[in-house]
Amino acid sequence: MIEINNISKYFGNVKAIENVSFNVSNGEIVGYVGLNGAGKTTTIRVAVGVPP
Repeated sequence: MIEINNISKYFGNVKAIENVSFNVSNGEIVGYVGLNGAGKTTTIRVAVGVPP
């Protein structure tokens, strides 16, 4: 299971992501989609501890 709760990331005064939360249960297949620049990669990097 993956659980992400209320993660946020700012670059200086610029809000990249704010209060992002989601759950993925064991065996569940999900897609994570959004517009270019929406913060998809930043969200995953923050969640796993890789500097964005």
